[in-house]
Amino acid sequence: MSVSPAPETSVEESFADRLLGLLNGSALTMMISIGHRTGLFDVMAQLPPSTLEEIAAAAELQPRYVREWLHAMTTGRIVEYAPAEKTFRLPAEHAALLTRAASPNNLATVTQFAAVLGSVEDAVVEKFRHGGGVHYCQYSRFHEVMAEESGQTVVAGLMEHILPLAPGLLERLELGIDVLDVGCGSGRAMIHLAARFPRSRFTGLDFSDEAIATARNLVDQLGLANITFLIGDAASPLPPASFDLITAFDAIHDQIEPAAVLRQINNGLRDDGLFLMQDIAGSSHVENNLAHPLAPFMYTISCMHCMTVSLANDGAGLGAMWGKELALEMLQEAGFPQVEVRELEHDFMNYYYLAQKAGSF
Repeated sequence: MSVSPAPETSVEESFADRLLGLLNGSALTMMISIGHRTGLFDVMAQLPPSTLEEIAAAAELQPRYVREWLHAMTTGRIVEYAPAEKTFRLPAEHAALLTRAASPNNLATVTQFAAVLGSVEDAVVEKFRHGGGVHYCQYSRFHEVMAEESGQTVVAGLMEHILPLAPGLLERLELGIDVLDVGCGSGRAMIHLAARFPRSRFTGLDFSDEAIATARNLVDQLGLANITFLIGDAASPLPPASFDLITAFDAIHDQIEPAAVLRQINNGLRDDGLFLMQDIAGSSHVENNLAHPLAPFMYTISCMHCMTVSLANDGAGLGAMWGKELALEMLQEAGFPQVEVRELEHDFMNYYYLAQKAGSF
């Protein structure tokens, strides 16, 4: 008796399974964002296995909505459910990546971009057909979400990881230097440094009225006297040789005229100055990004925000995945003869470019 071999799964069937997984994943992404915004993950992390009613009461939320959310989390294998007791539990291993207490490892903050970017889908589709771009003002909550994400990806690592990449920089900040942050957004990084280094002088520059207003309000609340926030175009002339350190955290690829911005940064630095640029880790060539763990996500962010906000003002539209090769080329063309690219062991998302105007910092 012969047994016929089991038919191999067709390419089409495999791809269908993958698409179903993507549908579930995208749905869970939205529900994780809701869990973050409502505080449900934070509440559940502090509770023992609890019923729907207990969780809703502790979170001060409507039980009917919490029920649907819990069922999505349960079938998505994010929350555990005990049918006999009718209780739900957030495993500690999951809470370690989903709660505010887990920062800077809280990945729930990133899921908020699904709704932020989804809100402009119609506008982006229209630009696919007719060209141009989508303006910053059309993005709901963008600066709020970016500020929260910046708190994790930039502020949390400044003192321990990022600034030590430049030898002697912490010591110079202690003594007192002039610092400019280009594309500062809501200013979290500079405010953190201004509080930490009272002898140094800090300036944040961004073209967004909304972001700068948020930054100025926080400075007023903290009573900091060594920091200023300005509304302006980073491509406009900077005062020559006025800064010892200029930073840009995931900002250059969004610029309307990135080449002009880099030239102005070079012009604004003193002779022994340093430009510290954090930007997305990736290659300018898509074939080199196939193994990147978040390449599809980054290209999506680029299409739905980074590229299009630049194109909205007839800009270069570099996009988030402009890549190391192009970044190095543009830095050199801007007048930086020495550029070192550094990586941090725990951060696969970013490259850190140390661009020296002349000599050694």
